[in-house]
Amino acid sequence: MKDKKVDAIKKIAKLISDNPDSKVIFLVGAGISTSCGIPDFRSPGTGLYDNLAKLNLPFAEAVFDIEYFEQNPKPFYTLAKELYPGNYKPSKFHQLMKVFQDKGRLHRVFTQNIDTLERAAGIHSDLLVEAHGSFALNHCISCKKEYPQNVFKDKMLAGEEFANCEECEGLIKPQIVFFGENLPRKFFLTWDKDVTELDDKSIVVVAGTSLAVYPFASLPEEVPKATTRALINLEKVGDFKTNPRKCDIFYSGSADGAATELAKELGWLSELDSLSKLLETDEESTENVASGKEGEAAKVDSIVKDLEKLELKEDT
Repeated sequence: MKDKKVDAIKKIAKLISDNPDSKVIFLVGAGISTSCGIPDFRSPGTGLYDNLAKLNLPFAEAVFDIEYFEQNPKPFYTLAKELYPGNYKPSKFHQLMKVFQDKGRLHRVFTQNIDTLERAAGIHSDLLVEAHGSFALNHCISCKKEYPQNVFKDKMLAGEEFANCEECEGLIKPQIVFFGENLPRKFFLTWDKDVTELDDKSIVVVAGTSLAVYPFASLPEEVPKATTRALINLEKVGDFKTNPRKCDIFYSGSADGAATELAKELGWLSELDSLSKLLETDEESTENVASGKEGEAAKVDSIVKDLEKLELKEDT
């Protein structure tokens, strides 16, 4: 297994090194943030949805369902306080993508994550597509008035039961894409442009995602056959599993482990280490006191306990 990992890293690094003008695109999911202590959603037994299923929600995903939110926003508001940006620092993989940017090798990051850790790592907004939205902006779901990030956060930290619009008293929510809402136009327009520019020297790196949620899950399927696809994940998923290609590369392991190994193979380890030290001194990033599996499990447990206090009813 170790030899296969080394081989995968060497293949990725060689393609990048041999083609200094090639396009490098990252497609990332919750798996690149779990080492920060942020729970993922779909891991059997430990994921957030499996744990929310123990509560009296109509269904586990209801906490991110727009119709349910309109009827009962309390579960999401409770969850949002736990997951709010500022409580975590970027992972090694986030940092690696920043190093790619600093080296002028990053073409784009498409992320499913709502934790804004790509922003915290320093990824430029023009190189970042937050497919499922983020906590960075908020809006009223009734009149659509927009609010800066701190408005929602301040209301939650002040213990207010709801975040209400100052114009119409409607509910304020972060611009996170809920089930029942459309993805941002930027996602479709940017991907349509980027995918047409890929060639046999390009590489699309898919990391930390189950590829279970469409339309994001369809992106690897749309990569041209001549373009190399690399999957960094604990197991093969999506199109890598059902329709593998000859030029696919698979690294079976954690995103952070791959980040360190790839940086070393590319000769960028000192830059990655320097960025890590810089982020460790960032006061806003040091609030996270638990990380990795222990931190992730503790966070899930904390979220579930807070939601249990709401005494949820199915007909709310």
